[in-house]
Amino acid sequence: MSYTTIQIDSSTRANLTKFKEYARETYDEVINKLMKIAQMASRDEGELSDETLKQIKEAEEDYKAGRTFSTKEVLKRLGA
Repeated sequence: MSYTTIQIDSSTRANLTKFKEYARETYDEVINKLMKIAQMASRDEGELSDETLKQIKEAEEDYKAGRTFSTKEVLKRLGA
């Protein structure tokens, strides 16, 4: 494996140290771990649960059936 030197701010290094799971864990391991977490989070971000999809469908049906309120009506009901 080849290695390279990168320049990072000392505060970045201190923050990376906080992510270490054990004392001898390398910064390379920490950075790779963080990248894997970021990839998993971004992949899951766009997915909606079955419950959310059901609620969206119900809201669309309410809208099509005219079971909605204007912003003015909502504010009036809330006393605003």
